[in-house]
Amino acid sequence: MKKPAVLAAVFAATLLATPALADDFPSAITVSGEANVSAAPDLAQIDAGVANDAKTAKEASDANNAAMGKVLLALKGAGIAEKDYQTSRLSLQPQYGQNKSTGASPVVGFRASNRVTVKIRDVTKVAGIIDTLVGAGANDIGNIAFEVTQASKLLDDAREQAVADARRKAEIYAKATGVTLGAPLSVSEGGGPVPLFKARMATAPMAAPAAVAPGEETLSVTVNVSWAIKQGQ
Repeated sequence: MKKPAVLAAVFAATLLATPALADDFPSAITVSGEANVSAAPDLAQIDAGVANDAKTAKEASDANNAAMGKVLLALKGAGIAEKDYQTSRLSLQPQYGQNKSTGASPVVGFRASNRVTVKIRDVTKVAGIIDTLVGAGANDIGNIAFEVTQASKLLDDAREQAVADARRKAEIYAKATGVTLGAPLSVSEGGGPVPLFKARMATAPMAAPAAVAPGEETLSVTVNVSWAIKQGQ
């Protein structure tokens, strides 16, 4: 039986064909770096609407047009430029009742509604604009969103910080594994960096002045960086 000799020869050939452990060591260190920057929002956007019920479609539509006309005049009077408000939804829907004897659902009236989206470029005026809208007859206020319009400059600063964070991490790994960092091989940015803060406000008219807190937006950046490595000297 020569099988043991054959197996020994195959095992020896496998060892010779296997690269040295050092040759298998990764040729790069890849890490993620993160950075966050905070900024006060400088733009607010809100939705305001009016809804009117009437027996006929014409009556509901006429009442709604008159109500929205007052809202638009109030916006203009509050100093909002015409380019900063836009109709976002307009509808006229039948309203159904219930006939208990037949089970049918007859039309008992109509509801007309109109919504406008408003941009407010001075966030300190948001509460005042909301009060103005409610006073003019808007009975549905909501979907408030705050935004940092100059986010690009802030994000550029965050990108530099994120790359520095990635280098810091890579140097830790390099020291721990006995190698040194070489030139960066690749850099990629991940994720969507600009979040928006949104809030829903009550749809009923508010008796007290609206309380609105814009707070701050946190802009986040994540980068993935690969560095070439050199064996420790």
